[in-house]
Amino acid sequence: MKLNAEKITLYLALIGISSLLTFATYGDRDDQGQKDDLKKNYSIYSLPIPEHLDFAGEKVPIDQAEVREAFDRELLVNTYWQSQTVLFIKRSARYFPVIEKILKENGIPEDFKYLPLIESGFMPVVSPAGAVGFWQIMEGTGKQYGLEIDREVDERYHLEKATRVACAYLKEAYAEFGSWTLAAASYNVGIAGLKKQLERQRETSYYALNLNLETARYVFRLLAVKEILQDPESYGFHVRAKDRYLPLETFTVKVDSSITHVSYLNQKYGINYRILKYHNPWLRMENLPNAQGKTYEFVIPKKQTDDIMDQAPEQAMEKPSSVHINDK
Repeated sequence: MKLNAEKITLYLALIGISSLLTFATYGDRDDQGQKDDLKKNYSIYSLPIPEHLDFAGEKVPIDQAEVREAFDRELLVNTYWQSQTVLFIKRSARYFPVIEKILKENGIPEDFKYLPLIESGFMPVVSPAGAVGFWQIMEGTGKQYGLEIDREVDERYHLEKATRVACAYLKEAYAEFGSWTLAAASYNVGIAGLKKQLERQRETSYYALNLNLETARYVFRLLAVKEILQDPESYGFHVRAKDRYLPLETFTVKVDSSITHVSYLNQKYGINYRILKYHNPWLRMENLPNAQGKTYEFVIPKKQTDDIMDQAPEQAMEKPSSVHINDK
């Protein structure tokens, strides 16, 4: 709808008068008036600390002042860093089911599903130290546990494979320390590093150790995120089911030889490069030499592929002789 010049002038005049009234109302308030308005319209609360906490079935000595205060800090930080915690809640709906299944298969307590959340926020990030992926695995550790890491492929970005490596590490840590809490702490500082501190300080519990700040906060952050995500509404987070990032329908394409350029897959399945990389972040380049003749599994989103197929029949394309595809 178009406005004539007189209406525009009147509209602007009303905006100006409104601004002046707002300034007259709030601009000249004395300090007490400002404080009263702040108290009335903006409230921040301290948070009740649970009387009983555990990690992986191991009791947290929350009755100890320093333990209680360390947990309180992480609970406050993660409750009032609202945008990050809302994203944690949204993303967990997609990734927790995958991680929970693998943890259960490997005999790892379910509480460890929060570990990649605090490590990466469920994002395929790279740390300044070179740790990669949801589980933030270093290159040496990944290769030690059998992941392929080279110029074209980095399986630290492969959610399922990286989760299995994390499980193997945690089993090894638990065998060393006999405590899931210490195993979790070692994920941050390393088995050797934590063992050294236990021996040097002659202690047996994470909660009795004097550690570097990052490791000293690590388990408490796990506990805080677990506490919030188990009952988000109690901490003021209201995320509707339809707003959560739910699991996507996909299917697997097996490729057992080289690919000169992944654009072939994109064309065949009606997707683009960004979508392919989103579902297959382990592929680091646009090609896949595959000199060893391994079988790689590409994840393809089902809905978009179905939509493309519904719109038009698949166009005839020349299939590179080096690519053998098995749709599953």
